[in-house]
Amino acid sequence: MGSINLQKGQKIDLTKGNPGLTKLLIGLGWDEAPRAGGKGFLSGLLGGSGGSPIDCDASVIMLSANDKLTQKAHLVYFGNLKSPEGSIQHTGDNLTGTGEGDDEQILVDLSRIPAEIQKVVFVVNIYDCQKRKQDFGLISNAFIRVANSATNQELCRFSLTDNYAGKTALICAEVYRYNNEWKFAAIGEGTTDASLGELVRRY
Repeated sequence: MGSINLQKGQKIDLTKGNPGLTKLLIGLGWDEAPRAGGKGFLSGLLGGSGGSPIDCDASVIMLSANDKLTQKAHLVYFGNLKSPEGSIQHTGDNLTGTGEGDDEQILVDLSRIPAEIQKVVFVVNIYDCQKRKQDFGLISNAFIRVANSATNQELCRFSLTDNYAGKTALICAEVYRYNNEWKFAAIGEGTTDASLGELVRRY
């Protein structure tokens, strides 16, 4: 069975149709959009506004009932690469978003997610966006995908194709419990939160 391309707002069963699926690889990717008046490779190398490349950071917010983040350790990001029980593991920060395929990867072991966690939210924000005057209008080809990490088979992919100009953070998608199974929801909501700290305050 091939990968399913999701539209914004769509939901898909992860475990129901895949008995025994416990380990997921969540891949997130993005490219810098070509800049106006740029000379291709060189301008990409030097970056745009202020000469800084755009550093997008993927993070995971683990929520208990009522969509609340109840402990700091349940925020997994470049400064805390692993949740306390090891169910969520961030493989590390990519500073530029160059190259093919995933820019950042997060490993999720559904069987180890604590019972009180109902939802796992995947977000991306632009590091230091205010100082560098950067937003997601400068980013193209953003996506989040889910693969079975045991087989590397891609289960679904969601391309974030909305116009996110002026937005500095993206709530990409979530994996959540439903009747003892796990589902994936494509969210694709842009926000103007200037930092991960601001974004997390929503929860």
